[in-house]
Amino acid sequence: MRPVADYSLYLVTDRPACLGRDLLDVVGRAARAGATVVQVREKSCQTREFVELARALKNLLDSLGLPLIINDRVDVALAVGAAGVHVGQKDMAASDVRALLGPDRILGLSVNTFEEARAAEALDVDYLGVGPVFPTATKADAGPVFGVDNLARLRAATRRPLVAIGGIGAANAEAVAAAGADGLAVVSAICSAPDPGAASAQLLAAIRRGRNRMI
Repeated sequence: MRPVADYSLYLVTDRPACLGRDLLDVVGRAARAGATVVQVREKSCQTREFVELARALKNLLDSLGLPLIINDRVDVALAVGAAGVHVGQKDMAASDVRALLGPDRILGLSVNTFEEARAAEALDVDYLGVGPVFPTATKADAGPVFGVDNLARLRAATRRPLVAIGGIGAANAEAVAAAGADGLAVVSAICSAPDPGAASAQLLAAIRRGRNRMI
């Protein structure tokens, strides 16, 4: 049975952004204070190291009842029994990922245009990662800025859960949630925060305020 995830505060890991602190400590503090799902993203480490890190994170998150998503690497997700995988437009095709994962794991797909979002309607994916909503320095190959207005337009055009990403922090989280995002994905806003737990709680409060503005 496929896990049911709460995408509200979606932490994407970045070890350099942790500023020398232990990633498990940063994730643990964030998860206990408000993060609802964690994606581990490692673009440069070797496979064995990635598996060991992912397994440690899964053990931590299992103890808190939260899902672990693996960025791109289907093999790592299967090796550690992660809840799912997230892929981009240049990664393995979502249909191939689903075939490898089977029906019981979460699959997320990044989209940067309305055309990509429309194409995703025919795919067996659980949510769309939309962005970058704002300019971001975290991801070097991020596409053109999508913007809050386009996010609201996409919200009106699809029933798929939307996870907004790109340049999101405490100052704009409420507006992004008010535009209809089901979740806000953040990297440096938590990983680089002096207190990852306090930052997570602040972001989750902003998300809730934004949702109240939609009512």
